[in-house]
Order: sequence, then C-alpha cells, then structure tokens
Amino acid sequence: MSRLRGKNPVYLVPILLCLFLGYPGVVGAVEIPGGPQVDGGWLIRRMPAEPATLNPVTATDVYEGTVNGYIYESLLKRDNRTLELVPLLAETWEASPDHLNYTFTLREGLRWGDGRPLTTDDVVFTFNVVRDPAVDAPHLRNYYRNLEKVRALDSRTVRFTFSKPYFKSLEMIGGMSIIPKHIFVKGDFNTNPHGRSPIGSGPYKFVKWDTGKEIVLSRNENYWGEKPHLKKIVFKIITDETVALQVLKRGEMDLMGLTPIQWTRQTRGRKFTARFNKLQYYLPGYSFIGWNLRRPFFSDKRVRRAMTMVLDRESILKNLRYGLGKIVTGNFFYESRDYDKNIKPWPHDPKRAAALMDEAGWTDSDGDGIRDKDGVPFRFEFTIVSGSQFAEQMATVLKEELTKVGVDMTIRPLEWALFTKVLDDRTFDAVIMGWSLPVEADPFQVWHSSQAERGSNFIGFVNKEADEIIEKARTTFDRSVRAGYYRRFHRILHEEQPYTFLFVNKSLVALDKRFKNVNVYPLGLDSTEWYVPADAQKYK
Repeated sequence: MSRLRGKNPVYLVPILLCLFLGYPGVVGAVEIPGGPQVDGGWLIRRMPAEPATLNPVTATDVYEGTVNGYIYESLLKRDNRTLELVPLLAETWEASPDHLNYTFTLREGLRWGDGRPLTTDDVVFTFNVVRDPAVDAPHLRNYYRNLEKVRALDSRTVRFTFSKPYFKSLEMIGGMSIIPKHIFVKGDFNTNPHGRSPIGSGPYKFVKWDTGKEIVLSRNENYWGEKPHLKKIVFKIITDETVALQVLKRGEMDLMGLTPIQWTRQTRGRKFTARFNKLQYYLPGYSFIGWNLRRPFFSDKRVRRAMTMVLDRESILKNLRYGLGKIVTGNFFYESRDYDKNIKPWPHDPKRAAALMDEAGWTDSDGDGIRDKDGVPFRFEFTIVSGSQFAEQMATVLKEELTKVGVDMTIRPLEWALFTKVLDDRTFDAVIMGWSLPVEADPFQVWHSSQAERGSNFIGFVNKEADEIIEKARTTFDRSVRAGYYRRFHRILHEEQPYTFLFVNKSLVALDKRFKNVNVYPLGLDSTEWYVPADAQKYK
C-alpha cells in the first residue's frame, strides 16, 4: 500500500487500522519546546500489532508504514504545517496543463542505505512493479490504472504519462515509496527476503526484527539530508493494552497510544503526569463494523440497517469511549468538505430493527428463539483483533443486543496477521476495525465494485450509481464539484449501510517528557525533529 513518506508516514490511501489499540498518530497545534538541540538518545515506542511485512508495495497495514516511514522515501512529501506537497527525493517537478504528464528531477547525490546510488532506474522499477499484475498490490494498482508509461529521461529526470487526468496523480506519484531495483529485481517480488530486512534511502536504517518482540532501526549516518537527533528507534511489539501501560509506567518505553479508560482513569496520577506529556487530537479516519454482503444474513440492506439500529452508539461513545470521539455516518473524514453533516445517524431503535428483519423475511419460523430464512438460522461470527479491550466490549454489547432480537452471534478473536488474512480471503461474516485516511480521499480503493474480489472492498459492496460517482470524481479537479459528488456518495452509503459506521476517535498519546521539540501537526508527530538533552539521555 502506498504512503506519502517523509520523515513521518502520511498515508496516500486508506490503511487498515487495528481497532482501538491506542495507536499513536498526530495532533493539533501543541508544541513542547526545548533548549539547545543535541544528538543522542533512543526512542522506544509501542507497536500494537506485528506488521505482516516491511515490503512497502505489498503491505496493507498501518504498522508497516510506521516503521518504513523512517526507512523509505518518496519523491515528494507533505509539509508538516501547510500539508502542501514539497520536494523530498525530487528536487523539482512539473505538471503539464492537461494533467497527463508529470516530470520529476531527482536531487544529486542520493544513495541507498547500502551505499549504492539512487537513480531514476529505481523510480521506473518501482512503478513497473506496482503495475505488475503478478505483484500482490491490488490495493495500489487501482491508483495507477491510467498510468501509461514511466520513462527515465536521464539518471535524474523521470517522466510519467497518463491516459486520463486524475486529481490524485501528482500525490500518488510523489507519495509512492521508491524501492531499490538492485535489491528487489532478484527472485519473486512478493516473497523477497528484504520484506523483512528493508534497505531504503531514509534517515534510519533497519537493524533487526525479532518476531513478536521488537523491530530496531538506527540512524543512517550517511543520510543525504539533515540527520535526525535520535540515534535509535525501537518498536516494542506489545499487543495487550494493559501490559503496554505497565511497561510504559516502568520506564521501559517512551511513547504509546492510550485507550480511553487509560487516558481518563489510569494515567491521571501525579506520578504519571510528572513524567509523561499526554496529547489528544483527531486524525483523519473512522471505525466501523463491516458486514460481509456475500453472506445471506447481510445481503439485504434492511437487515444491515437493522444491525445498525440495535446498537446504541451514543451510549457506547459515552460509557466505553468516555465521550472521546464523535459518531459518524459515512466514509470521509468528519471535518472534510466531502463529509455531509446533514446526514444524521440511524437511531438506536431495537423495535424498528426487529421489524426490518421481519420485512426482509428473517423470522423465527420454528420457535427456537433464533430467526431463520429458507432454512438458514441467523447465526454469524463477529471477528475482532485479539488484545483490543474496546473491540471485546463492543462485541459483547452487540451480542447482547442481537440476542434480544433473535440473532445468535459468536465472537471470534484473531491475531492481527490472521485477521487481515480472513479479510483478504473474504472468510468472515462481520468485523470491527478502522480506516486511516489520506489528506485527499478517493473512495475507489475501498468502495468500487472492481475491488470486491481482490482489493480493499472486502465486504463486497457493489452499487452502480456509487461506481459512476467514484469514477466521475476521479477526473474532477474542481474541489467543490468533487465534494458534491462525494456527498451524494455518502448518502448512498448511509442508505445501504454496508458498514455500521461508528466513530471518529480522538488519538490519545503519552510521551516521556525528556523528549523536546515535540510539535503536534495536523497529520502527525514527527519524531525526526525530537531530541533529548544530554543530561536526560537514558541510552547511548
């Protein structure tokens, strides 16, 4: 999956997010200043789930991006403060007036972590790989479907030619992680061993990956750009939220996301607040329950709407999330112009939910207390990521509510890697999870019917009008006109309810106070700016 990388990962496309594991992200406008900036010190941060791979082309989860955001780089990046696209590996770029040609000039002296020069051959190779049907990257390919050719004009100049204009073309070219041809050209790309030992051009180099324990990076002392201050980044893989907080409190970790109960009740003591800064902010993204529309239970939109109406989201937000979020009704970021705030959430109404299931033919025909239709009892599995306390609580609430209306639900917890596999294989009934969104969202990847069989539309949503809107919006460069299309798309989703949209959640983060120059940007904390005063450095 592609991400716009710089010194912190900024996602170009929706990224799977393990739900409510307290994942740290980005903030508003807070700044933790410091004195003279010095080199040295480590950052030890929590990784709530193990990435399936560190191959930036085939990966589909946010955890890979968090690690590789330090290792790989793209042609452009988002400016932390303005969110405008600015140069990274590319020194300059030029777009043709018809939006069909984009020409980039690389900086001089770029090198990979192993010392080999980075040239336009690597850029061409990267995009050829992404477009190769044999490469396991369908989630990326849809963004480059109109890319006709990528041509190296010389060792520093490369041109991209498209057959059709697309409003995200510049972002998608500029944000793709460039990978080394001399490493990945050998053998099968999907299983290349450097998926576990990446070599990039970024400010940090991969050191080791101890499965189930940690991933370690060290500063790239030959980095072409301004080197970060911190000498080492350690990702501790801790899936259990309670254990993670214990490790943080013992001083064995510096940064982690907090769950609402941890934020509200378990970290309010003087001892904790004397040692850690607590930061809260909204990120582009949302959580949801996805219904597999291929299953007989969820093929009818009346049933899907009933599933939404049995769930008391206001109560859940208040009691389980401590009010730290907002209920959402659609796929776009709540604060974006594409989100239609006139659309109100379906209310909590179990009686109406029961009536909708009756109308859809799901009744208790044999008196066993479970609804059925055509001989099929309404029994399904609800798959969650193990270790997520909130997901477990949500699942328990949903199970209790469904029992009252004659539906039998089984909770199925899975480790993250297995969870993503059942999504890819479409072997699930219903799941709870989240999407992390890019600055400018294009719903094609998640919602277009072409992505239902092999792509991120894992629930199998197919709607002709929705497809037409998505396709029309892709070639619309007028932002206001495109927002109009997307608001209609939002309403279709609201009526169809392929997801029960849940919340936009506040990100809640605890960070050791020894780190200075910590800025909270609209799209993220940038730890490559941080430093630790010499007398406060714990690790050398």
